[in-house]
Amino acid sequence: MKLVIINYGAGNIKSIQFAFKRLGVDAVLSNDPDEILAADKIIFPGVGEASSAMVMLQESGLDKLIPKLKQPVLGICLGMQLLCEFTEEGNTKGLGVFKTVVKRFDNSVKVPQMGWNVIRELKSKLFKGIKEKEYMYLVHSYYAEHCPETIATTDYGLNYASALQHKNFYGVQFHPEKSSLAGEQILKNFLEL
Repeated sequence: MKLVIINYGAGNIKSIQFAFKRLGVDAVLSNDPDEILAADKIIFPGVGEASSAMVMLQESGLDKLIPKLKQPVLGICLGMQLLCEFTEEGNTKGLGVFKTVVKRFDNSVKVPQMGWNVIRELKSKLFKGIKEKEYMYLVHSYYAEHCPETIATTDYGLNYASALQHKNFYGVQFHPEKSSLAGEQILKNFLEL
């Protein structure tokens, strides 16, 4: 299996690469369109600020390529948010795969949300073997609003979409690579899709 982690300068890619190595898969880091198109599965990571990450995608032409991918794609954290239509962070137009918007948590809660929180209302093969109210590790100041593509929810001052799915595209707000055995199971499930 050829697994590519998109390397566009805005991802915590080494920890994701090591997580897959523990599962026996050597992931390739690449921003080469041909290599991405030839992959069986793709990870779209993201850490940092949305508008600068989108500029990096645009400069490499990946903003046009990613939404057209046909193989399973997993967006993680900012990667998931960039797959949405719009994010308030830097007033950034997203890639438009998920038909929802990303908003900033209000000041009624500590921002960013940092640490362990539960995921609920699990609705996808991505969560095979994951129990309701499983703990996942999150670090974020912005959240995706609910939409028909919501496949998991989390509460933090309000209830939001902590995972999304549209056709071959999956997105998780949490970091499966930092979420212990349950996170590892989600990565394994993604490989088996």
